[in-house]
Amino acid sequence: MRCINKSKILSIIVSASVLLFTGCGQPQFDMHYTADSEVSSFRIVSPSEEKQTATPFAAALCVADSNIDSKDVDMSAAAGAGLFDINRHETLYAKNIHERLYPASLTKVMTALVALENGSNDMILTASANVRNLESGAQVAGLKEGDQMTLDQALHLLLINSANDAAVMIAEGVAGSVEEFANLMNRKAISLGATNTHFVNPHGLSDEDHYTTIYDMYLIMNAAVNYALFNEIIHMDSYTTVYTDKNGASKDINVKNSNRYLQGDVQAPSGITVLGGKTGTTSAAGSCLVLMVRDSSGNPYISVIMCADNRDLLYSQMTDLLEEINK
Repeated sequence: MRCINKSKILSIIVSASVLLFTGCGQPQFDMHYTADSEVSSFRIVSPSEEKQTATPFAAALCVADSNIDSKDVDMSAAAGAGLFDINRHETLYAKNIHERLYPASLTKVMTALVALENGSNDMILTASANVRNLESGAQVAGLKEGDQMTLDQALHLLLINSANDAAVMIAEGVAGSVEEFANLMNRKAISLGATNTHFVNPHGLSDEDHYTTIYDMYLIMNAAVNYALFNEIIHMDSYTTVYTDKNGASKDINVKNSNRYLQGDVQAPSGITVLGGKTGTTSAAGSCLVLMVRDSSGNPYISVIMCADNRDLLYSQMTDLLEEINK
């Protein structure tokens, strides 16, 4: 089975068992939810059963609890898709945005976010033997045990080259182990409201217990783009650097971005600028892509497609999806 298709949730807001609500100058709330609860972040039921408006967790987020279709978007070759207007907090298109899907290397957006929050750009990482302990055919930068580089360098390899060995190096360097780093990823997901997400590794290689949703991927990307370094990296079409091996000898590496919009192989719709994003492909996840784009007025949007049948259809569908911005 190429994608996970489990039950929809009404919205990420009401699916959480426990969410922590915080805001600048706002009180803190412990909110306990079930799918059929009468209490949500938008409403509080008083003892007299009169409903009162509460300060919503999603006040500055796009939300949707059902599909939002367009006659001009054919998304039949993908399991899920979403287009989110960041400034207006509007969901412009939604297909199965709360269904659990395998994210492949879209996982690395969360990996970068957790690394940026818990590490420093100049910290030195050392590759363990685990950087070679990956499934056959996995995308790698060719790291070997004892290789050293900064977190800054590793993040470039992670997001541009989609290097799975760099993901392992980052996880072990920041958290001590892949397992503990995955715990950090899951705690961060909960804090963002991405409660229909669970990660077991920092790279996205297939695991039945490693999944997210279109909507959760939007939440994660929306958080990651708050970091200047993340934005800088995802906008680069290539990257060259020098790191050292276990003996201190210099090693050169040059990588190119797999994003076809940045390569110039695919053109975005008129007036739309692709600022960057992350690609992902495995046999289980299909072809996936998350993008940050802006319109001709400079307004930002996040677009996500997951589990497309192949890369050609992925980019064709993404271009159709981005056309919705111009309407």
